Amino acid sequence: MCKSTCADQKGTEELESKIGKIPLIFRELAERDPQMYDFSLKMDNFIWDDGAITRKTKKLIAIAIATSLRDQHAIRAQMAGASNLGVTSEEIDEALRVTYLLAGMPAYVAGKVAQNEIMGE
Repeated sequence: MCKSTCADQKGTEELESKIGKIPLIFRELAERDPQMYDFSLKMDNFIWDDGAITRKTKKLIAIAIATSLRDQHAIRAQMAGASNLGVTSEEIDEALRVTYLLAGMPAYVAGKVAQNEIMGE
């Protein structure tokens, strides 16, 4: 029984080391829908691997996108994992400025509120 559960846990831990915090629902997906979990894990690993741009830069892009969509859960999830990748508060500030330029003040404020809560500012 541990064989697939241990493999699922290892895959999730590897992904978490790449992107930071993994939402609980993703962990539960391994049990509830193993095929969807495997597909999602492969896609996430493909997307988050360092390539032409680094994971850190990808995290800043993810923060900006989540903020522009004003998705509170996604904003918090992306910011929670940011410091694990070496993303600084100053870098998040710059990403949020881009969000402001393209998505407006409400999106910027949503990002700043989450940043203050998560990064303790």
